[in-house]
Amino acid sequence: MVASGSTADPVAVEIEPLTAVDLLGPQIDVMRAFVKNLADQGEILGLIGPLELPRLWSRHILNCAVVAPLLRPGLVGDVGSGAGLPGLVLAIARPDVDFVLIEPMERRVAWLNDQVAALRLLNVTVVRARAEETRLAHPLDQVTARAVSALSKLLPLTAPLLRSGGELILMKGEGAQREIEAAAKPIRKYRLRDVQVITLGAGVLPEVTRVIRATVE
Repeated sequence: MVASGSTADPVAVEIEPLTAVDLLGPQIDVMRAFVKNLADQGEILGLIGPLELPRLWSRHILNCAVVAPLLRPGLVGDVGSGAGLPGLVLAIARPDVDFVLIEPMERRVAWLNDQVAALRLLNVTVVRARAEETRLAHPLDQVTARAVSALSKLLPLTAPLLRSGGELILMKGEGAQREIEAAAKPIRKYRLRDVQVITLGAGVLPEVTRVIRATVE
């Protein structure tokens, strides 16, 4: 119990894991700046909860960063970018890839734009729109998303944004394979092939990252 007139100690931010430098290489300083900004402002802006600070690096930043090697140079869209997980993390990790961050909420769009400016990310454009209403000048080469919705509901929001031969890179939890099985109908409707679950970060992160990867015909 906190005594009357006193305040609780602030929650400590997780110490940067040693694996961060290995995963991010020359981009580590930019990522450190992003983590500091997210730790300082994320809770106030409603982007992350206070319980996330002690695992900010391992559960969120590096959880996203291990996806970076799956991306190819080209145009990648991130649907429901929110705090920038995974969109900003991936844009920092892969400066050779161009990103479009798609987010409908005004305060989150403001945060994303502020971070793009503060971190001097020249490979990021932020679009305020619902995914299903997004109109882009060019179809995307790849689309990412994290913790947006079940695969059956996510496919109508993401697959139409891709060019033929484009790829979905969707971050999921332990039930990823069950989500694939439950989404058989939309998988057929949106002509997906090579649908598979990829596990990343084993032996590197405390919790592995699971990704559903699929190609649009």
